[in-house]
Amino acid sequence: MDINTKKVTQNAFRIVKDRYMTSLRVRVPGGRINTEHFLVLNKIAQEYGDGDVHLTTRQGFEITGIRMEDMDKVNELIQPVIEGFGINQVSPNTGYPAAGTRNVAACIGNRACPKAQYETSGFAKRIEDAIFPNDFHVKIALTGCPNDCIKVRMHDFGIIGMTLPEYEKERCVSCNRCVEKCQKLSTGALKMENYKIVRDHDKCIGCGECVLNCPTNAWTRNDNKFYRLAIMGRTGKKNPRLAEDFILWVDEESIIKIIKNTYDYINEYIDRSLPKEHIGYIVDRTGFMEYKKWALKDVELSPMAKVANNIYWSGIHY
Repeated sequence: MDINTKKVTQNAFRIVKDRYMTSLRVRVPGGRINTEHFLVLNKIAQEYGDGDVHLTTRQGFEITGIRMEDMDKVNELIQPVIEGFGINQVSPNTGYPAAGTRNVAACIGNRACPKAQYETSGFAKRIEDAIFPNDFHVKIALTGCPNDCIKVRMHDFGIIGMTLPEYEKERCVSCNRCVEKCQKLSTGALKMENYKIVRDHDKCIGCGECVLNCPTNAWTRNDNKFYRLAIMGRTGKKNPRLAEDFILWVDEESIIKIIKNTYDYINEYIDRSLPKEHIGYIVDRTGFMEYKKWALKDVELSPMAKVANNIYWSGIHY
């Protein structure tokens, strides 16, 4: 059998150890699945696979044990699921480009978690619509609060929800509960002065513990959504490292524009002699200041935003 590996990897399948077998990989934007799609996954796994479905670390799924000659049939069966997820693709019933940019992953967000500042799956889908289809090696993850349950600092773009707490002193009874919670669970940005609470904006990370723990609703969340954007974290070979803060108190539209600008930057500087080049290594080659120029092109940040002057990554060097 003549194996066209490019066809396999460009159509949401992957090369596996068995030369004549493959696995179907499907990304799940924001990690949210309607249960009706499980019936299709079961049918494919039972009729064309080995009966197993592997949940990937990026919130996608992989149906294993599929013969390469059955790829076209599987693509037809999986099409309703791809449409249900709203995955961008070139043409129906042919899979979708899957070799490069990974699934946009997200924690469960404020649909369920009281600490989360926003609906993560919805924002993840907006990013999905903006960047796909695309074949550059980029990883994006969203978390609803600084607890970072999904470990966004191991990604190229880590988006962390922040709330701007607003204080209504007339409601405050000086119980000191918000101060105690901020000191024990967060950064100690609050203190009591003359029986009223004072907030240090530079120390505040927007976690919302004050809002969650105030018994009189003296603390509330500002209606505007803000985020902490951390960039260029990575695992893998050479130099694994955590992402560093790029912009604090940044808005949603600016984040999407920065990510789209980054794809233009990659297209300009990527080393095309390599099978693939991780974006973080491109930034290492060109320098952060060059990347920053591209990333912020035509971006209109709000007055609240605080941009890093420079970033120095460290990590482990092999």
